[in-house]
Amino acid sequence: MHIRSATPADLDALLAFPPDPAVATIGPQRLRDELAAGRLRWPWIRLVLDQDGTLLGRALWWGRSDSPAPLALDCLHLLERVPDRAGVAADLLVSAHRELVGSAPPPAYQLTLPAHWRNDPAVRDAVDWRLHAAAAAALTEPVERFRYVWEPAAGQPAPTPRLRMRPGTDQEFLDLFERAAVGSLDIGTRRALAVMTPAAQARDDFEFYVGCPGERDWWRAATTAAGEPVGFIVPSATPYHRNVGYLGVVPAHRGQGFVHDLLAEITRFHASQGSEYITATTDLTNVPMARAFDRAGYRVTEIRLLLEAPRASA
Repeated sequence: MHIRSATPADLDALLAFPPDPAVATIGPQRLRDELAAGRLRWPWIRLVLDQDGTLLGRALWWGRSDSPAPLALDCLHLLERVPDRAGVAADLLVSAHRELVGSAPPPAYQLTLPAHWRNDPAVRDAVDWRLHAAAAAALTEPVERFRYVWEPAAGQPAPTPRLRMRPGTDQEFLDLFERAAVGSLDIGTRRALAVMTPAAQARDDFEFYVGCPGERDWWRAATTAAGEPVGFIVPSATPYHRNVGYLGVVPAHRGQGFVHDLLAEITRFHASQGSEYITATTDLTNVPMARAFDRAGYRVTEIRLLLEAPRASA
């Protein structure tokens, strides 16, 4: 077996490669669409082949159309007949990370799984060899998330009478990001705060959402009728559909149900612009946020298991 980068001459083999029945993958039409959009690129695709040139496995890294480097590993699949799939996949990931990002932290690996994947032995086995491979390639920090969807049949929430929503300056949102991170249940936020200052972590979040396909003009600061800051919303988008993005409540106003009001504002905003499909994610451990999604009519469609490299201190 040998590993190499893909070229346009490999397209037919990639399109014909069988899907993994246990783990969601990139199908033929999406593969074509992502290549055409520049979100998948030939240098970001790695192939595992036997001595006869038969395709035995593939790894596909994804990025935005304007990304200089890949942002995430979106697909890692080796055929069942490949011996030591964990070892082969580890070699693939280590060599690809070296070529794609050098000494920079490797992109995260995102597995898309059924909602109750631990109840299915076939899915558990499919996840197990991938976890071992990812760990050997320095992707040792897991985050498991619910992936939610809202559709119009769930009903559009009524406006909240408790909050006033208004635009804010960049500095106001930086301050709100920083304040809302205190005591956050979000695992990514907690890990970031362990290795960087609150101001730096807030700047990272701010710049991430500014770079998303949604518009900065959509963001709103939330206050009481008296003008006291309560939190904020960042309605956002992916390259495919509208997205909840980010919402935060400052510590002084937690425990009063404002998370429901803020989620309702994001949902109403997207729905008012004609969106019929809104996605969102939250960590399995973030119980208050998960309850807010359930109450707002969002339904769980899958689990996202994210494997990341440990964060280095700033």
